[in-house]
Amino acid sequence: MSQVLKRLKEANLELPVLSASSAKFKPYIISGNHIYISGQLPLGFGEISEHVGQLGNNCTIERGSIIAKIVALNILYQAYNACNGDLDKIKRCVKITVFVNSAPSFTDQPIVANAISEIMLLAFGERGEHARSAIGVAQLPFGVAVEAEAIFEI
Repeated sequence: MSQVLKRLKEANLELPVLSASSAKFKPYIISGNHIYISGQLPLGFGEISEHVGQLGNNCTIERGSIIAKIVALNILYQAYNACNGDLDKIKRCVKITVFVNSAPSFTDQPIVANAISEIMLLAFGERGEHARSAIGVAQLPFGVAVEAEAIFEI
């Protein structure tokens, strides 16, 4: 078991088991020494309908942060697959882009995005330090509250 998976287990976190997507794009692409993770939704932990909402409207910051943690675990699941099950191959988390389904007056996207950053730091320690963007959007697929994409160096 990789050190990353051990750290997650010690924090009572586990990667989801996701079914193969029928989408017209790949969940990740390896180019050179980077893994590019496509936008991840909060899948694998209950029904997607449990993770819908708009921050500043019908979803609290606390709930958005919980959903963001699920998204972070989905990012790690895709990285796990890209690394053939060995997350210790990741040299660093380079960049996270977080999209938050936001009401027009909601401006706390960085607080929601912090939940994803915390998971990366927990999983990778100093190698989890990353650049990040937190963007408010009018809507996300299926009405979910949070989506994120990532870039890792291997």
